[in-house]
Amino acid sequence: MTTILTFVEHADGAARRASLECIAAARATGATVLAAVTGPGADAAAAGLGTHGASRVVHLTGAEAFSPDGTASDLAELAREHEADAFLAAATVTGRDVAARVAAHLDSVIFSDCTSLAHTPEGFEITRPWLAGKAIARCTSSAPVFCATTRPNVFTATSDGEAAEVVEKAAGSTGKVFVTAVAPKEEGKLDVTEAPVVVSGGRGLKGPEGFAMIEDLAEAFGESAVGASRAVVDAGWRPHGEQVGQTGKVVSPGLYVAVGISGAIQHLAGMKTSGTIVAVNKDADAPIFKVADLGIVGDAFEVVPELAKAVRAARNGT
Repeated sequence: MTTILTFVEHADGAARRASLECIAAARATGATVLAAVTGPGADAAAAGLGTHGASRVVHLTGAEAFSPDGTASDLAELAREHEADAFLAAATVTGRDVAARVAAHLDSVIFSDCTSLAHTPEGFEITRPWLAGKAIARCTSSAPVFCATTRPNVFTATSDGEAAEVVEKAAGSTGKVFVTAVAPKEEGKLDVTEAPVVVSGGRGLKGPEGFAMIEDLAEAFGESAVGASRAVVDAGWRPHGEQVGQTGKVVSPGLYVAVGISGAIQHLAGMKTSGTIVAVNKDADAPIFKVADLGIVGDAFEVVPELAKAVRAARNGT
């Protein structure tokens, strides 16, 4: 039986969604999924991983503070012990750090930001953006353990599994680097990958000042984030952290509002899995309308302020 070892990140005793998506990607190949968790609060996170597709869970105990190099060494040892055919982690800041180290321990290569994963008679095969998103690469490896990171918000986390056995194993490696504290994000600002509502703007806003009404609409919705197209970010109108698309961030909110965005393939690849997509564009033939659930053909400078008023009125019950 093929076995995939997955590294699961967690916060306050709850597994991160990106890690649950990683487990789902591994499970979809038909392999046995071995999930590994470590650090304070890992026991609570481990308890529910079977529901999300893990066949077995290993809780690496004794780690009072997270160490990327120490954890990587322990994960590599787990991969050897269970004769894992592949190792996966989410392509988060922590996941990328740990996964590259694990691959080095296993004398393997690391494939980052994978958007698909399959197991064929010849071995594992992934696809990932290449050349700044200008191409999609299909990659395989002859390494004894296939190592990769999965791009957040591309795979869908599942919750139809059954309870899995949780085994405790003492962390055996002493790291050289430890995470002693995590600085909180600026209060009130959600990342586009985490927000339930994302309002994005494109070149149709004509300049950075046009984003004032995008921010106002996002504020009207409440818990939401502002996104931007690649062209807008390249022009310096918005920071790169807000870029939605194949070369930016992949988002999958319950509601995605695209304002003044034509709908280039690069952008669609970053938001097409959103629950409901609303597009506002004065060009009735814009490609964005092909993926939109609701479309408004009109001038954004007229539509968006009225939309913000309507959202506020609906939320206030007036």
